[in-house]
Amino acid sequence: MVYFMVRPGEAVQCGQVAASLAPCRPYLEAAGQNPSTACCDGVRNIKAITPTTADRQEACECVKSAAAKHPDINQDVASSLPGKCGVPLNIPISKNTNCAK
Repeated sequence: MVYFMVRPGEAVQCGQVAASLAPCRPYLEAAGQNPSTACCDGVRNIKAITPTTADRQEACECVKSAAAKHPDINQDVASSLPGKCGVPLNIPISKNTNCAK
């Protein structure tokens, strides 16, 4: 898996967020038992590239936009993804979230 690392203070790019979550799509659409290792690695990568509040808000907007483009994503499964991966991620995975909070 390729990781897109960002140095603190650099802007988070939606392409980085999308690439990190791409392995999660089958899990999010089919609601399988557990997310794949590659999926959880992607969630960990998002945590790593979002050290500041501004980074997390930007990543949140990216996730929100991507989730809105994929109507087959199960919202309940998506919101529980970080917990399933054991990653405390302060970015909601939902198309209905307020990223300013």
